[in-house]
This record gives sequence, structure tokens and C-alpha cells, in this order.
Amino acid sequence: MFESVLICEGAMSRLPHAVSGALAGIVALATLGSCVGRDPRPVGGSGRISITYLQKQGDQAYFRDEARGAQARAAELDVDLTVVDVGTDGKKTLDALRAAVSRGASGVIVASPDPALGPQLVRIAHDARVELLASDDQMCEDLPDPSVCAHQRLVPRVGFDGAAMGDAVGRRAAQEYRKAGWKAADTRVVAAGRTDLSVCEDRIDGAKLAFLQSGGQVRTLTIATDNTSEGARRAVASTTVAEPGSPRHWVVWGCNDENVLGGLSALRAAGVGAANVIGVGLGAYLACRGWEDGDPFAMRAALSINGKEVGTLAVQAMYDKVKNGRAFPGEVLAPAVMVDAESWRSAGTECG
Repeated sequence: MFESVLICEGAMSRLPHAVSGALAGIVALATLGSCVGRDPRPVGGSGRISITYLQKQGDQAYFRDEARGAQARAAELDVDLTVVDVGTDGKKTLDALRAAVSRGASGVIVASPDPALGPQLVRIAHDARVELLASDDQMCEDLPDPSVCAHQRLVPRVGFDGAAMGDAVGRRAAQEYRKAGWKAADTRVVAAGRTDLSVCEDRIDGAKLAFLQSGGQVRTLTIATDNTSEGARRAVASTTVAEPGSPRHWVVWGCNDENVLGGLSALRAAGVGAANVIGVGLGAYLACRGWEDGDPFAMRAALSINGKEVGTLAVQAMYDKVKNGRAFPGEVLAPAVMVDAESWRSAGTECG
């Protein structure tokens, strides 16, 4: 069975019919009063629209899917789209935005590797009169930390509701923990992810609260990683080996599938048996590999998210702003669904 999770909050406003029809279940939140890139470059009714999509960690399955979704919608709209993988490099991100501006881009969509770049990205786009839209991670117009940003200063964004995602992960982890009959005294929770990203904080904090409410108090190790599988493996290995009390059981969740996969790999290498580990992923694009292979160390479940939908919606929102002058929604949020080894195929989850 799979559990549908609606990722939305606040007052809703409608997306254009073409988007809502093609992507049922996508939710757009109310439009913010402010926007980035005021008085944009005029395009005109027949002018050629050019969009640049700057992506962090373009080698990850989620962002590859996001790029494919963006490219497909750009082709449908007959607009030029350039996708640039900036990896985790802040300087490369700023340089890529300047390059897009110099090429005459009508608008730029940014999945930033570092939220602290927000004010600089906003200034570059504003000075060039180019529209700016955030993808996935939040950015603030005037502060490096979007978690303390005034709501009206947040850059319009397309992505997911991190707190709701974390809540779904925490509730499923608690369900598996209760089913296993484990005791808190000999169990530890690993919560892994980039601690400097507000979206990761929202997901991890949401999971912690949901697990506490549904599963009870269990010692939790919050482990900072770089959001890659290998980085998570190293960080989890070095932290858990020093954990006192010789815990027998482990529950693992994180900011994305990569963190959970890395955590499970570390515990497997440490000699922990598959029956003593519960992993709940976030993404499902890596979790499904273990399910396909029948790996006993596979994640018990994962929240399935679709990068294609985010890429599609981001390009559509930028097109509507540049072509028709339609204001960006403050936030466009996509739905997610909890899946496991039995339900992921029927839910349409694609393996990365």
C-alpha cells in the first residue's frame, strides 16, 4: 500500500489551466506582494523567450529528472532553455548567472547550492532586469539565511514543503519502529543531511517531531553531511562507531535518499544486521534500486518525489511571467507519496 501525502499549506491560488491539467495535484500558494527582477527586459508578444536553469548537484537522479521536466515543458512552449550544472560551487553559480544575463536571458531559475547566495543572485538579476525564480531551496532577497527572512522577502519558489515531507517520513519511521517492537534504550535514530540548508532542516526537524509524537522519545544523532551517499556514509560511520551504550537497533532518515543510503551502508559495514535497521528514504529514486534487487538492507519505505514536476512547473511559471506578465506565485508546491517495496511501481516512482 502507498500513502498519499499532500504537500501544501496556506491560501491557494490557481496555476494556469495548462499546468493544472497536466499535473493534477500540484498546489500553488498565494502570490506574494513582492517580486524579483522588477521592470524586466521587454520581450513582447512575439519575442523569443530564453530561460536559463541553474542546478546544483546535477549528477543526482532527482536533478536529472528535474532538468528533463524543464526541457520537455520548454519544448512544448517553444522557448529556449539552457540547463547549467553548478555542482556545489557558489562562485560557479554566480558566474553562471552573470553569463546568462550577458547572453540576454529573459529569466533565470536557480536551484542554489548555498542559500547564502540569495542576496547576490537577487542583486545580479535585479540590476540586469532579469526575472529570478528559486527552484527547490528557498532564497531570501536581503539575508543569507532564508529561515529568518521576512515572508515578503522570500524569492518566489517552486519545490516541496520540507516540514510536511519530514512529517511523513517521521510517521512512517515510527510505524516501522513500533511494528518491530524495539525498545528506546537499545535503539538510536540517525538523522543525516546538510544542516546549513533550510529545506534540510525543515525535513529533518519535521521527521523528529513526527517520530516523537508517534514513536516516543529515542536518542537521535543529528549528523551533518554534504547530502551525497558517500559523504553520508563517512559521516555516519565516524559518528555511530563512537556511540556509547552499544545500541542494537537503528532507525535512519535524512534530507534525501542519498543520506539514508549512505547511513545504511555505514551500518552494514559496521556489522549491523539488516533486521536491526529501519531506513526511510526521501525521494525513493535510490530506495527503489534495493527493492528491485531484493536487497535485505533496502529501505523499508521512502517518500516518492518527482523532479520532473518541479522542472515543468518552474519553466511554466517563468514563461507566464515573461510572456504574459503573470505574477509568480509565492510558492508552488508539488505532492509526494509514501511508497515501499510493494507499492512503488504502481505509484509511478522512477528509479534513478
